[in-house]
Amino acid sequence: MIRLLIVGLFAYATYRFAKKVIDEVPDGFEPLPLQDDDERRSLRRQSAAMGAEPRRYG
Repeated sequence: MIRLLIVGLFAYATYRFAKKVIDEVPDGFEPLPLQDDDERRSLRRQSAAMGAEPRRYG
């Protein structure tokens, strides 16, 4: 029972911390700028030149 209470308090504290960090992020922040197609192609060519085959999942 005590372990469950400790885990619950830890989860709540983690939730409050994450919520505070998320609220501090400015509205105009773009987390991951999307790569355009030219960048993707050049990365594929670079990998192929290094002898690394692209992995296909699925």
